[in-house]
Amino acid sequence: MSLTVAALTRGAMTEFEEKLRQQHEDSMHRELEALLATADKAEAGVSRKDFNGFKNLFHRFLQVKGPSVEWARINRPPEELIQPYDRIKARGLPNNITECLNKLAVVKLNGGLGTSMGCKGPKSLISVRNENTFLDLTVQQIEHLNKKFNTDVPLVLMNSFNTDEDTKKIMQKYTHHRVKIHTFNQSRFPRINKESLLPVATSMGMSGENEEAWYPPGHGDIYASFYNSGLLDKLLSEGREYIFVSNIDNLGATVDLFILHHLMSQPADRRCEFIMEVTDKTRADVKGGTLIQYEDHLRLLEIAQVPKAHVDEFKSVTKFKIFNTNNLWISLPAIKRLQEQNCMDMEIIVNPKTLDGGLNVIQLETAVGAAIKSFKNAMGVNVPRSRFLPVKTSSDLLLVMSNLYSLDAGSLTMSKKREFPTTPHVKLGSSFTKVQDFLRRFENIPDMLELDHLTVSGDVTFGKNVSLKGTVIIIANHGDRIDIPAGAMLENKIVSGNLRILDH
Repeated sequence: MSLTVAALTRGAMTEFEEKLRQQHEDSMHRELEALLATADKAEAGVSRKDFNGFKNLFHRFLQVKGPSVEWARINRPPEELIQPYDRIKARGLPNNITECLNKLAVVKLNGGLGTSMGCKGPKSLISVRNENTFLDLTVQQIEHLNKKFNTDVPLVLMNSFNTDEDTKKIMQKYTHHRVKIHTFNQSRFPRINKESLLPVATSMGMSGENEEAWYPPGHGDIYASFYNSGLLDKLLSEGREYIFVSNIDNLGATVDLFILHHLMSQPADRRCEFIMEVTDKTRADVKGGTLIQYEDHLRLLEIAQVPKAHVDEFKSVTKFKIFNTNNLWISLPAIKRLQEQNCMDMEIIVNPKTLDGGLNVIQLETAVGAAIKSFKNAMGVNVPRSRFLPVKTSSDLLLVMSNLYSLDAGSLTMSKKREFPTTPHVKLGSSFTKVQDFLRRFENIPDMLELDHLTVSGDVTFGKNVSLKGTVIIIANHGDRIDIPAGAMLENKIVSGNLRILDH
C-alpha cells in the first residue's frame, strides 16, 4: 500500500497514514544505506552528506499537509520592503567602493545543460556573442571589475554532476585572467518511483540502467552544498561578507555597485541579510515567482504553490506587479548560521518526470529564493529590466546576438541607437530550436534596431544584411520554404507562401 501524493496533500493524517508514512521513511532509509554500500570510499563521504540532505527533504515531503500557502492570507508587501532601484542609486557611491568589493564573491548557478537548445554539455559553454560563451562573458565582467577597482572579487561556480567535468576542463583557459575561480558541486539526489516512493537507482553508478536515476535538486540546494563543500568557511576567512548569486544564462546579472553599497552601509543591528532583485512583470513573465507578505515575512510565491482556482489571478499583471529575477544578494554569516541551526526553510517543489522507459518518477527540489523568509531584514529591490536578460531559447539568442546590444567588458547593454528601451518580442518556430539549426538559417544576424515584434514559423532562412522593422511575421506553411533575400528590408510586413532563392 502506497501513501499517495493525494493523501499527503489532503489534510491531517490519520493514525493509519502516520504508520504508513513511518514505513515509507524506514524503507527509504534502508534503500539509501544499500545504495551507499555500493559506493567507493572517496565517493561515500560526499554521498552520505548528500543523502542526509535528501532524507530531510523526503521527511518534509511526507509531512506536508495541503498547500503551503492559504490564498486569503496573502498580502502585497509593504512599500518599504521593496525599494525602487532609483532610490538606492540616488544615494551615490562612497570613495571606498573597493572596500565593499573586497567583501563580495560572485556565485553563478552552473548546473544546467544546454539540452533545451539542442546542445550537449553545460549550457554555460554555448557561444552567445562574438564566439564568447556565457562563462567567457562572466569571467570578462569580473576581471574588468577587479582591474578597474584594484580588487580581487572571486568567481564561484555551482556545478552539478552533469556539468562539473566539462566545466573544469575549460577553466584552464582562464588561468592568466585576473579572477580566482572556485567550484563546488550541487548535491546528487535519487529520483523516486512515483508509486513505491523508493529510489529507482540500483547502485551509486551513473551509467547504464542508473543513467536516469539521479538529479541535481534545484538551486535551493546552494546553501547546504556550499556549506558542506568548505568553500563558505574559506570565503568567510578571507573577509567576504556577501555573495551575489545569479543564473549563468542571465546576461543582465552583473555586479551592481549601488546595491552592494546599500548592503554595506546598513547599521550593524539592522544588517540586511538578503536582497532579491525583482522587476516589473510583462505579459511574457506571467509564470515568474513573485514576492508576497505572508505572516509578517517576505516570501517568494511560485506558480507551483498556487491553488488551481487562483492561477489566473497569480498571472495577472495588476495584482502581482513584479517577479523574481533570481539575482540575489545574500549574507555569508547568515547562511552559516541558518545551516548550523538547521533553520533554512524552503518550500518543496515536487517535480514529476517520465523516464525514457516510461517510468513515472518524482524529484524533490527547492528554489534558492524561497529561503528569503529565513533571513533577517530581507528586502526586494525593483531593478530595471536590463538586469534580467536570460537566454533560455534561440529567440533570446537572436536578441543578444543582434545590434540591439553592444558588448563592453563582458557586459551587454542596450544600444544607444535604439529609440525605446523595451526589447522586441521575438518568437521563432521549432525549426530554430536547436542552436546549430538556428545558426544555419541566418547568414548573418538581421538589423533589429527598429523591430517591435517578430514571429517566424516553418522553413525560413535569412540572407545577409536583412533589416527588420516594426512588426514582421514570416510564415512558411508545411512543405513550403521562404528565403528572405540578402539586403531585404521588411517593415510591418506579413510574408507567407513560398519563396526560393537558388544559386544559379
